[in-house]
Amino acid sequence: MTPNIDRRRLLLGAGAFAGLTMAGCATRTQTSQIFDAHCHIIDKRYPIVANQGYTPPSFTLEEYRQQTIPLGITSGAIVSGSFHGYDQSYLRALLPQMGPRWVGITQVPQDVPDAEIASLASIGVRGLRFNIYRGRIDSVDDIVSLATRAHAVGKWHAEIYADSAALKPHVAKLSKLPQIVIDHMGMTEEGLPVILDLVDAGAKIKVTGFGRVSMNVPKALELIAARNSNALMFGTDLPSTRAKRPFEAEDIALIRNVLGPINAQKTLWNNAVGLYRPVV
Repeated sequence: MTPNIDRRRLLLGAGAFAGLTMAGCATRTQTSQIFDAHCHIIDKRYPIVANQGYTPPSFTLEEYRQQTIPLGITSGAIVSGSFHGYDQSYLRALLPQMGPRWVGITQVPQDVPDAEIASLASIGVRGLRFNIYRGRIDSVDDIVSLATRAHAVGKWHAEIYADSAALKPHVAKLSKLPQIVIDHMGMTEEGLPVILDLVDAGAKIKVTGFGRVSMNVPKALELIAARNSNALMFGTDLPSTRAKRPFEAEDIALIRNVLGPINAQKTLWNNAVGLYRPVV
């Protein structure tokens, strides 16, 4: 199922995006800036591993900037994908290049030393990703154990990529973590009730991957915002590897049109900046 965008919203979205691009990327006010809470840089100078037989094409920092600077994206979180494995060399090279407005989300093995967590935290890594959807198998107890230790050592939160319907038996345990983030709105319509339960427990929800989810995106946005408008965080999901369609600029217009100016501002900037703590 693709996102259900009616003709009126699409036309409004095109107009909103036209106004955004005409504004350019120079001297933006805080209210016009966008935080990208979910993007990937794929630099083949650093280790890339096949996942489920898939190796992604290159997507460099320069390519990312070419696509996002015109949109008003000035800050964000670089997320380790399944194809990065446990490699940290690309983040150690990338984050200093991008500056303090940018942070990292990484993947680490269960036995990662505390010293490595602290070292990565010192360069701007803010969270730990559990990619259940792409084949990493962790028991919920293991997730809770590692996430709790990572938060104690590095003030990291936990980010979970999963079909949220599969998380239903584990809501109580996950809700006890200091902070969790769910990628791509939990992926499926069936998982939306679980997302709402997690939101009630304080979870943040990434408004990302409209081209990969199986749900009515406007309806999901409305339901989550009605439950807690502070839970939503926008991300481009660039370069949208393995998605049915890649990120489009109109996705930002859809958020603005569905949520209205106040909640869109929270989703596009305030909520994520509060969680990821970039130096802005």
